[in-house]
Amino acid sequence: MPKQVLVLAAHPDDELLGPGGTVAKHSFCGDRIAFAIIADGCSARYDDITMHAVRINSLNAAKELGVSDVRFAGLPDQRLDGLSILEITQWIEGILREIQPQIIYTHHHGDINRDHRVVHEATLTAARPYSAPYVERILCYETPSATEWATNGAADHFSPNVFVEISDFLENKLEALSQYETELRAFPHPRSLEALRARAAHWGSVIGVMAAEPFMLAREIQNGK
Repeated sequence: MPKQVLVLAAHPDDELLGPGGTVAKHSFCGDRIAFAIIADGCSARYDDITMHAVRINSLNAAKELGVSDVRFAGLPDQRLDGLSILEITQWIEGILREIQPQIIYTHHHGDINRDHRVVHEATLTAARPYSAPYVERILCYETPSATEWATNGAADHFSPNVFVEISDFLENKLEALSQYETELRAFPHPRSLEALRARAAHWGSVIGVMAAEPFMLAREIQNGK
């Protein structure tokens, strides 16, 4: 049976940087996918790029992967930690009630980017079992240039324990990311297409395939049925 999948991202392009190949694989398998992007992605960094332009990029990138359901909270970029966590959690709760996802992808709690940490916390709060009993699995993805730059202790370190082979879907991910011209950087920056290809090859080598994406399992509930 097709699954309903929800990818929560703090900023436009996060939804692809971490799980883009896995999203392409879900789409190929017939699963229904929704993107939920919390921050506007432009107010803290750009003077000449409008929220509308960023949203067009997001919609075009999603279309490359067969995703038509894209939600925007439009909250201020790089300022999520200054908002009430309740406001963010309630926005996510509304989406959960509407689409009732079985699988959720969200940020890793130890990322150096504070917006990522806030989205992680709000996700786990919104998806607590008594409020969202339909959620079977929550996976945390890495975000290149945010996850690996954090100087965390062992408890906060990104230590993947779930890997998804994306050998047949890596190019789909990179084509989708190419829609975000303002977010991509020149090699060897972690957000360059070359570095992302190398990163997928590295994680693939860990499990003996050509390309893979890593995740940390935050929660899994297996019903008795």
